[in-house]
Amino acid sequence: MAPQDIAVRALEGLREALAGDAITPRDAGYDEARSIFNAMIDRRPAVIAQCESAADVAAAVHFGREQELEVAVRGGGHSVAGLAVNDGGLVIDLRRMHAVTVDPEARTARVGGGATMSHLDRATQPFSLATTGGRASTTGLGGFTLGGGSGWLERKFGLACDNLVSVDLVTADGTQVRASADENPELFWALHGGGGNFGVATSMTLRLHPLPHLAIALLLWPAERGPAVLPVYRDLLAAAPDDVGGGFLYLTGSPDDFVPEHLVGRAVCAVLITFTGTEPAMRRAAAPLLDLGHEAEVITEMPYADLQCMLDDPPGLRNYWSAEYLDALPDEAVDVFCARAETMIVPSNSQHIIFPMGGALGRDDSGYPLPWRDAQWAVHPFAIWSDPADDERGRQWVRDVRTDVDPWSLGMVYLNFIGSEGDERVIAGFGAHNYRRLAEVKAQYDPDNVFRLNHNIKPA
Repeated sequence: MAPQDIAVRALEGLREALAGDAITPRDAGYDEARSIFNAMIDRRPAVIAQCESAADVAAAVHFGREQELEVAVRGGGHSVAGLAVNDGGLVIDLRRMHAVTVDPEARTARVGGGATMSHLDRATQPFSLATTGGRASTTGLGGFTLGGGSGWLERKFGLACDNLVSVDLVTADGTQVRASADENPELFWALHGGGGNFGVATSMTLRLHPLPHLAIALLLWPAERGPAVLPVYRDLLAAAPDDVGGGFLYLTGSPDDFVPEHLVGRAVCAVLITFTGTEPAMRRAAAPLLDLGHEAEVITEMPYADLQCMLDDPPGLRNYWSAEYLDALPDEAVDVFCARAETMIVPSNSQHIIFPMGGALGRDDSGYPLPWRDAQWAVHPFAIWSDPADDERGRQWVRDVRTDVDPWSLGMVYLNFIGSEGDERVIAGFGAHNYRRLAEVKAQYDPDNVFRLNHNIKPA
């Protein structure tokens, strides 16, 4: 719908109802307000409601429905498929709602629906508390957590959604509800992976954990060493305590001071060890890797909030991602994973990643709709590039990675790691039984599928 098709009186009514602002293509700041992380997405909504409260969100939902506008919800704007924005519809922009209130005695944080990882991590750091966050500081907490929430601390503290205490939502009819273990428990269950299908999360309360020390080791080798390094990392993780996390990845050597000149701008393989303890204890746990003759290193204790920024990529680049979850990583899988690094776009911000699962992540018996948490490894081809001429190359590389590791795949997937890949992949994110149960919850809270710009669960 074009903005001129929206009744002037209706738009004026929305502006009067909002403590925040309503922006149209005629207003200053419109292009900034519609821009998101993935530069491949260039959409022009008719109205962007910049909300400052749950009441603002409810008013925006009512407006969108009355005007028959497609509704998108923006938190961090990191969805690789660009689902935080639409063409000709309404965007409910939560970014002004980013306050974080920490209760160090209760070890909880109340977080606004538009907060990012950085907002949360910087607020909890002074108390030496943390919870599992995403692997980038700019990721929005709402979509991340309600989609499951995989991050560096998951082997120690579980997924982000495992640490949900409660969620405040505005549903499709504009009603404000709370979901917790005691209040609307079936909705609360659905919010552990079901994402934005059931309403707009205006705030969440998250459980925090003591984290007095965090140590990391980032080790670099030339890319050709990958087939020798990855098996050592695999075997180390098989016997590692929950304190050990991280990942093995290929990336382009960056011009940082610790990177030798001969590795800058070329493909390198890396291991990131994260450790919820001291540096000496981390060195003992990582000893087999430290003995492999790496060519660059960062080994230190650091604040968790700083770790979250280490692998940040800037907005404005072109993105295409996907994932596969594996039940094993035999030598043959190691070889095909490493070989595929040769076709990754280099130099670029792309990363060819494999994450270890297990620990607290794999011991969960909550029954939440996330079947992939029983996997042993997660493969995450993360293509990021700048030149539109590389679009097909970037997309094909991601597809090729998925094809390569398919023999070891469980057929399940963490939906926050993928774009729009069809209904079958959405069902694979939950399992067929869980999907049917989620569809019943969807029918109760959003029978008209107003919130469909997501990994959509269709109402039963």
